[in-house]
Amino acid sequence: MTPSAVAVLTAAGSGARLGLGCPKALAELAACTLVGHAASRLSASGQITQIVVTAPAAHHAAVSEALSATPGITVPWRVVEGGPSRQASVAAGLAELARTMDPAAPYDVVLVHDAARPLASAALVSRVVAAVREGAGAVVPGLPVTDTIKSVAVSADGPERVTGTVDRSVLRAVQTPQGFAWELLLRAHAAGADRAQDESTAATDDSSLVEALGEAVHVVPGEAEALKITTTYDLAVAGLLLAETVAGADAADTGSPVTSQPTTAVPTTGA
Repeated sequence: MTPSAVAVLTAAGSGARLGLGCPKALAELAACTLVGHAASRLSASGQITQIVVTAPAAHHAAVSEALSATPGITVPWRVVEGGPSRQASVAAGLAELARTMDPAAPYDVVLVHDAARPLASAALVSRVVAAVREGAGAVVPGLPVTDTIKSVAVSADGPERVTGTVDRSVLRAVQTPQGFAWELLLRAHAAGADRAQDESTAATDDSSLVEALGEAVHVVPGEAEALKITTTYDLAVAGLLLAETVAGADAADTGSPVTSQPTTAVPTTGA
């Protein structure tokens, strides 16, 4: 039986801090949407057999158009409606994958990735899939934390007060794509389903749902390029990183759909 790795790609971030008025996944970076960059890199890894993208119902068509316009996506993909939280959106993607799974060729690995991390490379995708197949049921990419981290007491009517300094040597800034054994992630989402409908209680990443089961989560080296796009500053930084990648002729290795020197990143509202 040939193993099959599949992916859920979340594309429902509001983009409020980018000032878009549409999901941040539809922001453009070098004439390609963030969701297009992310999907093309998943495809370029050679590891993923299909991608389910979750998007708000109001932007379903725009996300579909953006993906259709992106060169280099060679695996089947489809867009489904997301939910009221990231956790609920991932659950919707998993349900769609389960609905269409061929019982004769079940999935062994599922990745969960955010369109807000458009430059996570094809090599990182492959690294995560390989770690799951080598026996780690749950895998996250992570980077060492370089800032000094303080815990604080938060006060509504005064300045925050430092209560301690956290040992940063044991901290990792976790990224996506995160990888899981298929059955393990289904079990984790089922166990945490009561949290999913409220943004204040929903899990902010999938590995925390696995942690809640008492299962081990393993870390593989992440990438600086897999930064999360939240602000216009992040978008500008991503544009510079992408320019370096293209100038270095690494597009084929990273899975970038961009094949010429990009201009400065500018957020747009179209797909």
